[in-house]
Amino acid sequence: MNNKVVAMILAGGKGTRLESLTKKVAKPAVSFAARYRIIDFPLSNCANSGINTIGVLTQYESTSLDSYLGNGEKWGLNGVHALMATLSPKQTEEGSNWYKGTADAISRNIDFLDNMEADYVLILSGDHIYKTKYNDMIDLHISSGADVTISCIEVDPSEASRFGIVITDEKDRIVEFQEKPRKPKSNLASMGVYVFTWKVLSKLLKEDMKNENSSHDFGKDIIPAMLASNKKIQAYRFKGYWRDVGTIASLHQANMDIALDRHLMDLYDGDLSTRIYSEDPSSVPQYVGPEGSVTRSIANQGAIILGKADCCVISSDAVLEEKTVCKNCVIMEGARIKVGAHVSNAIISAGTVIEENERINLNSKEIVLISRKA
Repeated sequence: MNNKVVAMILAGGKGTRLESLTKKVAKPAVSFAARYRIIDFPLSNCANSGINTIGVLTQYESTSLDSYLGNGEKWGLNGVHALMATLSPKQTEEGSNWYKGTADAISRNIDFLDNMEADYVLILSGDHIYKTKYNDMIDLHISSGADVTISCIEVDPSEASRFGIVITDEKDRIVEFQEKPRKPKSNLASMGVYVFTWKVLSKLLKEDMKNENSSHDFGKDIIPAMLASNKKIQAYRFKGYWRDVGTIASLHQANMDIALDRHLMDLYDGDLSTRIYSEDPSSVPQYVGPEGSVTRSIANQGAIILGKADCCVISSDAVLEEKTVCKNCVIMEGARIKVGAHVSNAIISAGTVIEENERINLNSKEIVLISRKA
């Protein structure tokens, strides 16, 4: 890119709605689609877009996430002309405080962005599943002369109240923004993906930091302030699969989407320019036994399947023993389902053991989380 684009990935949320999955693990480090972590998606999207300067803003359970991120080698971000930095809250004269909101997290890293000599800042969430290149969005931002461009996606009108909703004019300029409204005026939702012109954003953040009544959040404070001051706000209409996986139900659904319909977001298309990169744990090969069967499912290396799996996502080193039946299950690393157990509509967390002949959630469509150790 001719202009310096720096990506900032917000990866510090506690993820309480994922219950025990995030008790000791940062939400972006949670397993997804058998072999990936959630944060693999925004990092791979950046790498595939040619964005090679990235700050990952960590906070809750940052040790596990920092360990996984390493020096960025998994995503090709450790070269001479690349930098991936983890940015956790720093000690200040006032003490050591966690990031107070999405805008506060960026505000407290203004020095980093100034040092990187950013022209534009791409702000991303570390807990969204989607596959894209950001180049078209950045090009639109520059050509339209916008102060900020917001990536938007059409959602089911019945779900619109869960999102930040934008209202646009005939040129897709955003004229109104509703943060999780009870009565949405449209179904065009913000994805929480922004391209800002850095000089504009830097000034806005410094003003926001002085406002004691601000919650220091992009959706609640920065975007409304920009609208109030007649800043140019452009909508970029995203076409493709995107899901926020902040709840047990949405995490399960996203896994099922990938397992059941590869056309929603194809992880197997062979296009190296859009590949999602992750670590390779060097597991032994996957094994399906003589009585085992795997249908409409994804299974990673090291999985041993001696029973039956239908509509499942099976991570590395998971074991389904003889006469087991798993349906609509996300089975995370090292989980073991013992002889004769039947499980449906569940996320089985890493290392969990399902005992012999157990029957779990067979007659319910509600998604359950099973988390227990041997």
